[in-house]
Amino acid sequence: MEERWSLSVDRIREIESEPQLKESFGSYFRQVASFLLKIADLYEKQSDLKSEDVWNEETIQSLYAELEERSYVNSYTNPAYAVSRFGEEMGRLLSFVYAEMYSLPSYVAEGDQFEILIRFEWFVEIYCIFEENEYESEVQKSNRKDEQEGCGGKGICKEADPEPKSGTLYEAVWECCYWFISDYLDVEMEKRVGEKVDPSFDFAYRLIMESDLSDLSYLYRYGEFITDNQIRTAELLNEMPEEELQKMADTYTEGYRIGFIKGNKDISKKEVVNIIYPIGFEKVIKLAIANFDKMGLKAALMRTPHSVFHKRGTAVSGYYSTSPNRQFDYDHREDDALFLDKKLINRKLEVLKEAYIKYEEIAAKHGGPAWIEVFGEKNFAPIDKPEACHYSEKQQKLAVNYAAQSGKIINTYIPGEERSFTIIAYPIPEIGEDYREIMKETIALNTLPYEKYEDVQQILIDALDLCEYVRVQGMNGNRTDLKIELCKLENPEKMTKFENCVADVNIPVGEVFTSPVLKGTEGVLHVKRVYLRDLSYENLEISFKDGMVGDYSCTNYEDQEQNKKYIKDHVLQHYNSLPMGEFAIGTNTTAYVMGRKYGIEDKLPILIAEKTGPHFAVGDTCYSHAEDVAVFNPDQKEIIARDNEISLLRKDEEKKDQAYFQCHTDITIPYDELGRLYGVTKEGEEIDFIIKGRFVLPGTEMLNVPLDENVETGSD
Repeated sequence: MEERWSLSVDRIREIESEPQLKESFGSYFRQVASFLLKIADLYEKQSDLKSEDVWNEETIQSLYAELEERSYVNSYTNPAYAVSRFGEEMGRLLSFVYAEMYSLPSYVAEGDQFEILIRFEWFVEIYCIFEENEYESEVQKSNRKDEQEGCGGKGICKEADPEPKSGTLYEAVWECCYWFISDYLDVEMEKRVGEKVDPSFDFAYRLIMESDLSDLSYLYRYGEFITDNQIRTAELLNEMPEEELQKMADTYTEGYRIGFIKGNKDISKKEVVNIIYPIGFEKVIKLAIANFDKMGLKAALMRTPHSVFHKRGTAVSGYYSTSPNRQFDYDHREDDALFLDKKLINRKLEVLKEAYIKYEEIAAKHGGPAWIEVFGEKNFAPIDKPEACHYSEKQQKLAVNYAAQSGKIINTYIPGEERSFTIIAYPIPEIGEDYREIMKETIALNTLPYEKYEDVQQILIDALDLCEYVRVQGMNGNRTDLKIELCKLENPEKMTKFENCVADVNIPVGEVFTSPVLKGTEGVLHVKRVYLRDLSYENLEISFKDGMVGDYSCTNYEDQEQNKKYIKDHVLQHYNSLPMGEFAIGTNTTAYVMGRKYGIEDKLPILIAEKTGPHFAVGDTCYSHAEDVAVFNPDQKEIIARDNEISLLRKDEEKKDQAYFQCHTDITIPYDELGRLYGVTKEGEEIDFIIKGRFVLPGTEMLNVPLDENVETGSD
């Protein structure tokens, strides 16, 4: 390892000082080499010194400077700039290579020389290819130009495989990249699964438990980009009384424990909990680790992925920080489109299974994730650059297939019917000058007494159980008009259609939900503005026919085709259609009022937003992979609406692969856009639940109190 390290670093130094290539490519390799030498220098210093002597604000700013907005415009990490310099094919490829190098700071922080070294060697190998093939022939250039024009100028034909024509410089570089990914997939997948299920991967655990958390320099030792969001969050938590921090931790961990009880699952079989959290919350996480330890659960903490080996779009799936540039993340969300083919998908599935086989014993004791998420980032409407990598239609199908098959593998080794989860959210300083007040109100919101909500929500459920279907209609410019078909109750004395959800897996309190019957569920869902998976949507409109997504549109872009692609990529997760997996009525009017009070409705995470009105999820049901586990409400009635016509396909041997989608996205209609929500009984009687944003069912009046107080303050 040391010999390989010395050879690669020496070669990179030569590239930085005297690249033998013509200026266009020479500039690229010089720039990347300079970044890699920073990485090498940092790693070597960290090996000789204590990490606190190496990681600081200056180090972080230096590493991520090129990704910041002003620098990014003329950076080779920007595919638009790289394509302008090198053409579509080579520009995309070289931009991907440089973007992958930004996974390195985290490996330096962890002291993982192997991960750094393989990328160094890969870069040197690419440079050598250019050195040996400095100039393509004019014939090759001409041929490639003809091919690109035949593909609509996009560089890769819509239905073509990603593999390029032979005999070109691009082909040689492409093959080098393809085999880098393919060859190291087994190592990378094994490590990722290990980090998820095995507490012995303890980098973050040691950082939290061994650091003086009152000295905020610990934040930089993650190797992540650190901003005021992380610094001011940690400062605020340091100022809070210990009992307040303990209350935050208790709410979080108790929700996880109660999730097992309500889901009729045995937590005593579990030994590991996967904690996912935003950097800056370590004070709370340290207390949560102690709470979980008392439950017999050890904490597994993994970093959110930055490498093409593990990224899934822009989704977070581990401890995380504020991105240095969300457009950079968006531009590189589908970099694997450069290589994604059936052969690579099969290899990914093969090595994923092998990794779980290795960790089979401990994976079986994995209880599921406990999430803390944050809200308050400035709304982000990404630029969808044609120069960035995009999946072809063929690749979208491959990605969908991989999601389904990988989900099956994970469910085999971490059975869905035995695991649970919890999720809670807090604001970050970027939310604005009212940050401290919003944090205080959010803590209060997350600890609302659930008993009152439980009783009121039972009144809603008792009335909903009388209904054959529910009708939802918008107002104030909201064009929603939906009919939601409900399941039939064979034994109303012992069965119910809706779950009475208080504050367990989904914190804060406040919703009743069901899995709709797909046949007969139809109409239009419209929201004027919504924020989903860190992306904003203007006038999102989705039509349903027999519970399945039909047409859809939004007004983010002038081009309607671009709007459709945006929705398909991020809401539908590349599927042509998804079922309505959930219908719910949110009852947390306090959360709604908080959003209105501070003007942050569009910044509330779906976790809170879904409690502020009726919401509808596209994708799997709330009971995905655990439909056969009996679940009961506090009144001891069994919730029987755990399946729909799609999830039931799991029982059909020929169609079982079509039962799950591995996604679930909630879309909420706020109270001020809700004209009427009513149910219709078998006899045709209409039962009103909400009219003009107010609960009208007798016994639910308490839910209007926060709304009415809001009117009195003149802020409605």
